[in-house]
Amino acid sequence: MRRRGRAWRGAAAVGGLVLLAVCVGIVALVFQAKGLQEAANVAQLVSILLAIPALAVPLIAWFRRTGNPPRPPASADIARAEDVLTGLVAEQWRTEAVRRLLGDPAPIPVRWSLTDRAELMDHPKLIASGKLSFSGRGDQPTDLAKAFRRLRRRRLVITGGPGAGKTTLAVQLLLELADTRAADEPVPVLFPVAAWDVETYPRLHDWLAVRLEQDYPALNAAELGPAVAAALARRGRILPVLDGLDELPDAARAKVVTALNGSLADRDQVIVTSRTEELGTALQEAGDVLTATAVIAPEALKPQIATEYLRTCLPPLPRHDWNPVLRALRRGTAPGLTEVASTPLGLWLIRSVYIIPSADPAPLAGELGGDASALRAHLLDHLIPALIATRPPSDNPAEHFRPRHRLDTHTTRRYLAYLAYHFHPATTRDIAWWRIAGTTSRRLRLLARTASGVVVGLPVGLVGLLGLELDFKKVPWIAASLFLWLVAGSAIGRTAGSWFQETPGHADLRLRGRIGILRRAMGASAGTGLVMRPALGALLGIAAWAQIWLANGPENERLVAGLTAALTYWLGVGVVQALIQWAEQPTLTAVSTPHSSWRADRTLTLLRSITGLMLGLMVGFTTWLASVLVTGQGEADEGVLVSGLGLAAGLALGLVLGHHHAWLACRVVTGGLAVRGQLPWRIMSFLDEAHRLGLLRAVGPIYQFRHAELHDHLAAAYEGSLSPGDRSLTR
Repeated sequence: MRRRGRAWRGAAAVGGLVLLAVCVGIVALVFQAKGLQEAANVAQLVSILLAIPALAVPLIAWFRRTGNPPRPPASADIARAEDVLTGLVAEQWRTEAVRRLLGDPAPIPVRWSLTDRAELMDHPKLIASGKLSFSGRGDQPTDLAKAFRRLRRRRLVITGGPGAGKTTLAVQLLLELADTRAADEPVPVLFPVAAWDVETYPRLHDWLAVRLEQDYPALNAAELGPAVAAALARRGRILPVLDGLDELPDAARAKVVTALNGSLADRDQVIVTSRTEELGTALQEAGDVLTATAVIAPEALKPQIATEYLRTCLPPLPRHDWNPVLRALRRGTAPGLTEVASTPLGLWLIRSVYIIPSADPAPLAGELGGDASALRAHLLDHLIPALIATRPPSDNPAEHFRPRHRLDTHTTRRYLAYLAYHFHPATTRDIAWWRIAGTTSRRLRLLARTASGVVVGLPVGLVGLLGLELDFKKVPWIAASLFLWLVAGSAIGRTAGSWFQETPGHADLRLRGRIGILRRAMGASAGTGLVMRPALGALLGIAAWAQIWLANGPENERLVAGLTAALTYWLGVGVVQALIQWAEQPTLTAVSTPHSSWRADRTLTLLRSITGLMLGLMVGFTTWLASVLVTGQGEADEGVLVSGLGLAAGLALGLVLGHHHAWLACRVVTGGLAVRGQLPWRIMSFLDEAHRLGLLRAVGPIYQFRHAELHDHLAAAYEGSLSPGDRSLTR
């Protein structure tokens, strides 16, 4: 929210400077053509109109602060929102579990029990009413959910080493708790805890409210009432499943522990996942444990269990070359293989690289089988080609884990390595597509901003230069067109700087069932624009009036052109604002995924551009038509010129307005990265294909690598390929 406010203040400052520059330009042109006295008259009129917004903005802000506060959600609204959210969460993670193959052929039977590290856990009497116990297996989530519900405050930390199955267990618990949720229980929702900035949101519930609105736009639907997401979070109706405490920077982990203890009330529930050592360090630095929270850890998979699981993944009559591998694993004669197969990650890698592709498994029991680090690196190196080879493209929508297009192994690895390094494991595990633009060097971002300003401002200048061809020689068209190009380009280039930090918006252009929302948006836009739009419209009218004045047009033509431009702008902007407000209003089924957030922000950008073009054309054409009807004279060339100016200005206005430009910024920057061969042109399609292959996982609108080990491996490989000079430029 604070970042959005800064973006709006920046855009308002730029808009004010541009508006001031336009007014100064008009006065200067009048002075050149008509002299000091006429320029002084125009300057006085402009100053009066500029004073209207200056007085109106503080008055509107004061009215909003002192007006009636929004109605808090009713109990019925809260209950309905809980049911809606539960359904969305269950559907979302059931689909994700299918893509991750968590139940294929069967969940890995990892046994979980209370940690034996007493320094990680609070006093047992605070955790359980009677004797503290917690045990179960990953393939029996019902028992684990019952054990969680027996905890006094239902707070749990899932620990373990890399690849131990912490996130998998969190997802299994979430689905079981959602499927069996009682009316008085909170809704389990998974969040990547690495995205929690405790400096911006010291209280957990404030951050949860923001993430709920971002990840589940359905909670903003008009049917649920205002601020229902915040009410759910602050009333303890959310069970946050905070995944990846260890993925935070070292200094931030202890702050999160302190913030959690300071945020959770007696009845607040929570589930956290973290690597064991990182949790211990965070608790030591914080000087406290997580209050009343049970801490569980996995048991290493015994060779016999790992062997049986691999047999389950193989055909009932496996090839004979698997016999020595399974025998070595069961007997422990290949220590590297035994260590790798003791974790769910290791079993998944063996299955993906050797079992599914029907590859020769001899290396598993050979020299590699004696060195766990070498074997793990070998499996990670061969994972990408194995998944691409064994998952051919398919157009069947039911096949979630099949890509839609054939990917090249080498370019896929190169693109993923770029993302792994620039979303560096030391800072984040979250690959948010709207943050890709911010991963580039300052030089490339400056180039992108400049290009945006030049490209968008170019039509404005070219339309102005068109006046030369149409023989408008009484007005200095070259100077005017260059001035317009400079103003439009500067406005776009300056505001584009904030685009790299903006988050995606929501957009829904379906009319069915949403006519009432559109009608209310029209009414609200008409009410809020009674003060600001007439002032801005009047300034536009002065510009149209001055243009005809400079061309020695008749008095009645000046007056009609000015009034028409002002009135058309006032009405047109109201329609544009109402359409955008209507499009941003979500429905009860809206869930934010990486692909849906990309499409929504793209839709908003296109909607603003199209409506801006329509508004500009309407203002330009009606202004020319009104002057023709009044004076009885006018050339078609003049109409083309004025309409063209309106189109160009409308396009620039449509692109600049609003605070959701993430798609536009990403497209501009990834275009430059695609030219360099660092990322593909169709970045979102590539990320979706990597997700379908099982290389990435989705958490709300962001992607993460399927396993942190894969992220670390690719980031290290990319860093090793850089020269010292390249490393300093890219980081």
